[in-house]
Amino acid sequence: MFRLVIAGGGTGGHLYPGIAVAREVIAGSGEVLFIGAENGIEARVLPREGFALKTIRAGKFKGMGMANKIRTLGMIPSGVLASMDAIKGFGPQAVLGVGGYASFSALIAAKLLGLPVVIQEQNAIPGLTNRVLGKFADRVALGFSDAEGYFPKGRSTYTGNPVRAELSKADRATSFKAFGLDVGRTTVLVFGGSGGAHTINKGVTDALPLIGGLRTSVQFIHQTGERDLQMVQDAYDKSGVKAGVLPFIYDMAGAYACADLVVCRSGALTIAELAALGKPAVLVPYPHAANNHQAANARVMERAGAARLLMDSDADGRRFASEVTALILDKATLSEMSGRSLALGRPDAAKRVLEICMVAGGGKPGV
Repeated sequence: MFRLVIAGGGTGGHLYPGIAVAREVIAGSGEVLFIGAENGIEARVLPREGFALKTIRAGKFKGMGMANKIRTLGMIPSGVLASMDAIKGFGPQAVLGVGGYASFSALIAAKLLGLPVVIQEQNAIPGLTNRVLGKFADRVALGFSDAEGYFPKGRSTYTGNPVRAELSKADRATSFKAFGLDVGRTTVLVFGGSGGAHTINKGVTDALPLIGGLRTSVQFIHQTGERDLQMVQDAYDKSGVKAGVLPFIYDMAGAYACADLVVCRSGALTIAELAALGKPAVLVPYPHAANNHQAANARVMERAGAARLLMDSDADGRRFASEVTALILDKATLSEMSGRSLALGRPDAAKRVLEICMVAGGGKPGV
């Protein structure tokens, strides 16, 4: 039986690829233990998902002031010791790091215990933690082939980013009913992460008066975040454009099933989901992402012809109206973008990452 420790989290972009790999382990009758931060998203999500979690103290480093950096560095020894105890008690064949600050202590602990270490890097430009850890990792699974140059030659493999299998299982007609929308209308899905994105919210709502005759043939599913919920709802009501407006979308599988076009940020997990489902997109990279990695992620989709790139500083109502209207009216281009998006998808990414972990752990796939 294969046992795997998955270390990291902090954000959904790090955590959910790890969950996708964990489900592959469980499907093969293996066992998984997560190691994450006390204050990370993993502490809320993993118990609900039914996975065992050991939490350690871990803090942010990049972009923080000197006092916080010193505090974070001071947490590492205790994090390493706690991780060593958890790893020894679980007895894994390998340890997979999925990024985030908790992965640093856990992977150091794995190395000190002589265990194989695998990193799953989600972005086209790796974050600080994985760039440091990549120097001694046994293998690196890449979400984007563009990241290969950041790691030692010969140790990395392009697998794509693992995505949740359930995203592809929603029924389109049922999903339209659940969101209170019409099956026959072209549907634009808008979201900006779990807390929403004010630039996208404002740009899309400012575009509504400019879409002309499309008002009766287009509809939106719009995740706003709590802060902008009323502003966005008022804008749709005033424009007369049909929309399902929510502060947070729990049924992302259903939302994707409805969508003919997606307007969103370009985090690695979002890009992987778009590609796995073959969804064309207008991508608005978050301008303050570390190393501007969201822009690099978006350019991969843009180069492939799967998405249009709109920088945050240019994302006003006029540009949104122009981009969205042009794509909705040009069904041939929209269809071609969908095909190009799907061609980028790696629906077997979770399985491939697991195979790398198994081989690193001295076994072979299926054992």
